[in-house]
Amino acid sequence: MPVTYPAGIVDVDGVLYSPDQAKISVFDRGLLYGDSAFEVMRTYGGRPFAERAHLERLARSCERLQIALQPGLQALQLRLARAIAQSGQSECYLRMVVTRGVGPLGLDLGSGYPPCVVIYALELVVPPETVYEQGIAVGLVHTLRSVDGTPAAGAKTSNYLASMLALDLVKQRGAQEAVILGARGEIVEGATSNLFVVHKGRLATPPASAGILEGITRRTVFELARNAGMACDERELSTDDLYGADEAFITSSIREIVPVVRAEDRTIGSGHPGPVYRALLAAYRERARR
Repeated sequence: MPVTYPAGIVDVDGVLYSPDQAKISVFDRGLLYGDSAFEVMRTYGGRPFAERAHLERLARSCERLQIALQPGLQALQLRLARAIAQSGQSECYLRMVVTRGVGPLGLDLGSGYPPCVVIYALELVVPPETVYEQGIAVGLVHTLRSVDGTPAAGAKTSNYLASMLALDLVKQRGAQEAVILGARGEIVEGATSNLFVVHKGRLATPPASAGILEGITRRTVFELARNAGMACDERELSTDDLYGADEAFITSSIREIVPVVRAEDRTIGSGHPGPVYRALLAAYRERARR
């Protein structure tokens, strides 16, 4: 079956390619070992939302993986801007991947590898509006991610195998997102999102100490909630917190804020997107477009 490439442009180490022509070495450690960090963001009005926050988190991920991020953040901003301008898209899905680069076979981290930086500026595809109006179902999965319990915990790495398998498992049960459970059954995060619950108008989400990836959208929701006078707690969440919530929603850069109306066979709240979610989504979109 022929491959269908998305529309847009790809920057590989500063050189622009059409998506069907972009390539890296078969000896790149990102390909061989998942030895890489990445960030995903989207544009509003042709400008990346929370660009600096994403780039700074990319730098922190590279530091935890002991990858020398080159070039610096200012140069990466310029390359992002060029890729967006050359993409031919009114709005872009943006992905930045930094691999350790090409080196000898083997698991030794070594030193002096020239990192490979790939920037994707592609057609933005977002969920249909029915997702925001009707909500989604989530399934619960016990699993361990590749960096759990390691010095790289909290880094946004490209090794997503555990999350991919978790997502596939819950999709077979009719859900659209997997909620990862920790060793004690506590809620950690979504496979590709952060999770919030609402009880009597008060928001709660798992803390960074739970091993979550601290999402940029998650951080923005905190700010918007507090600006609106809503209390927002970082605390351990149990499955009962989710099942008994008045509302629940997930957050991510591409999907923004998506309501959760069912978890496994349990209806969340009224079974429909709630007023807290609707207020925050409207505020988020206003912030992003402004």
